[in-house]
Amino acid sequence: MAEYFPRVKAIKYEGPDSKNPLAFKHYDPKRKVGGKTMAEHLRFAVCYWHSFRGAGADPFGVGTRTMPWLDAADEMTAAEQTLDACFEFISKLGVGFWCFHDRDIAPEGADVDDSARNLEHIVKLAKKKQRDTGIKLLWGTANLFSHPRYRSGAATACNPHVVAHAASQVKRALDATKYLGGSGYVFWGGREGYESLLHTDMARELDHLGRFLHMALDYKKKIRFGGQFFIEPKPKEPTKHQYDSDAAACHAFLQKYDLVKDFKLNIEANHATLAGHEFMHDLMYAADNKILGSVDANRGDTLLGWDTDQFPTNIYETALAMMVILKAGGFTKGGLNFDAKLRRQSVDVEDLFYAHIGAMDAFARGLVIAHQIIKDKALDKFVNDRYKTWNSDLGRKFEKGKLTLDQLEAYARKHGEPAVPSGRQELIENVFNDYIK
Repeated sequence: MAEYFPRVKAIKYEGPDSKNPLAFKHYDPKRKVGGKTMAEHLRFAVCYWHSFRGAGADPFGVGTRTMPWLDAADEMTAAEQTLDACFEFISKLGVGFWCFHDRDIAPEGADVDDSARNLEHIVKLAKKKQRDTGIKLLWGTANLFSHPRYRSGAATACNPHVVAHAASQVKRALDATKYLGGSGYVFWGGREGYESLLHTDMARELDHLGRFLHMALDYKKKIRFGGQFFIEPKPKEPTKHQYDSDAAACHAFLQKYDLVKDFKLNIEANHATLAGHEFMHDLMYAADNKILGSVDANRGDTLLGWDTDQFPTNIYETALAMMVILKAGGFTKGGLNFDAKLRRQSVDVEDLFYAHIGAMDAFARGLVIAHQIIKDKALDKFVNDRYKTWNSDLGRKFEKGKLTLDQLEAYARKHGEPAVPSGRQELIENVFNDYIK
């Protein structure tokens, strides 16, 4: 078997003073933070598509990366070699999980059955890789957006024949995810949306999507798959508007179609910012509504208006994210998967290690910072002071629904102007920054 990263040995934790670029400076998988190890808290996963299939192409140019595993006489040989490269990389990186799209790990065949055979062949090889390495599957999913048949959507397509192909892919991808012991399965509606409302029956398409997800739930029960179902929000790109546009839109959809008890969200940082939110906003909305399940760990570029999928290196953002995740109880069947890609200028195979090491260190630092802030209750007093008047008789009656508009008006007339204290936002930001060391 070929070695695809011969110049890289196992990545180890060497501490913050290390000058070795191929070593962790902050991520120590065995270090305990609040009773759990860093590895247990963070549940890092390597993503197959960007890391091993994305050569760096963009709308203005072809791929630039050196990817020797794709150099093969036929697609299936390339798929086998890519699997070898993936597990070599993950083993050397020391990560516990991976995740995939069906068409990333196995090529599309001549027909439905041929595609299924291709997937089954690679999945059997992946099962052996998992057994040999101890690496586990975080989640699987089906690519329902790349093939030309899905140009108008998959579950929301204007042709039921297209929906039938989507159903076959989801069915087979669920089989593969269960076979590999996956913790979950993700639905991302890359083209479940519209380019123009002039020829779109939006209500009908949303009904079809709800029905399709119920069919997936039925199949999940049929095969006794115990993993968690996730939906990943994104507002746009490739379509003008996608129905899973942000955490709140997904929540409303899940409630309307009686799916909220069976689905959680896989929140991505760059998707949240494309929706006009901070990463922390979508995380907090999901956590507050008990639907936070997993995280696509990346970042966008504030000067660019598209999904740049950069590896996360902003310690401020990782600390804020981990504060929400820890307060929500941490991950159970989800984790932090790096839905991120190398820049077009980064063409060496070692660059993939540098990117993951930096991102993992950034989240390790974020975890430590967030844990200490929560432990010290550093922000609690500010929040409690800001809302303390709700503990008054007036506040308690309002929150219990025991007041009318007439009664509130009478209170305002009797007591005059309220005393509104300073928000002290600058002080709070300073307190938070003091923990970033």
